Amino acid sequence: MLADGDGSQDGEIAPNATVYVRNINERVKIPVLLEALRGLFSEYGEIQDIIAKKSLKRKGQAFIVYDEIESAQNAIDELNGFEIYGKQLSVDFAKTRSDVTVLNEDGEEALEAHKTQRIATRAKETAAAAAAAAAASAAQQSTKREHDDDDDAAQRPAKMPKVAMSAVPDEYLPPNKTLTIRELPANVTKDDLIAAFGRFPRFREVRTVPGRPLAFIEFEDAEAGEIAKNKAATMEIHDQRIRVTYRRA
Repeated sequence: MLADGDGSQDGEIAPNATVYVRNINERVKIPVLLEALRGLFSEYGEIQDIIAKKSLKRKGQAFIVYDEIESAQNAIDELNGFEIYGKQLSVDFAKTRSDVTVLNEDGEEALEAHKTQRIATRAKETAAAAAAAAAASAAQQSTKREHDDDDDAAQRPAKMPKVAMSAVPDEYLPPNKTLTIRELPANVTKDDLIAAFGRFPRFREVRTVPGRPLAFIEFEDAEAGEIAKNKAATMEIHDQRIRVTYRRA
């Protein structure tokens, strides 16, 4: 389990095996949502647990617990901004490790300490939220709301609609420092990918997805990623043509 608000929202979050998913369509029933999330996120690694609840405070959120940090990173890289049920997902590392992860990595004693810390953190957050609500109410009562009339509203330039990145075909994705490699041969290794892409300028690392024909190649900047993508457009590994695209932002 994870505490309410234990997802990544602000600031730098330490990488861990739990992924926090926000902006989920709240109308989707939990059983349907769990099945959809498992099908979507299982492509990037072994899932230990999926947590999604229908309570008002937890609506539109879910936690995906992987067995490895690398799997969580791959899911974040590929699925942040992905559109499902008409909404773009916000995907990041959770602020804290899940109970399952703590138990598996550190044992039962650490799990009890983890739960105790969670209760204390929840109490502090509840008190802070109550204080903030009281302050906001006082400020609202002391100030008058200003309303724009219809003429002013009509004169404002219309906002350009946002285009969901997940709706953009792969060939039109903007350059990115990370490349997504698909349709890899079953016997490909990390060393094979390093040999294939390590020769390109400003190469940084390879991240593979165990048991999946998928990998991520990271360079130091988008310019280097663009160079590598263009040169790898017709690349074959073990006599099999691979598919190279930019990572979806």
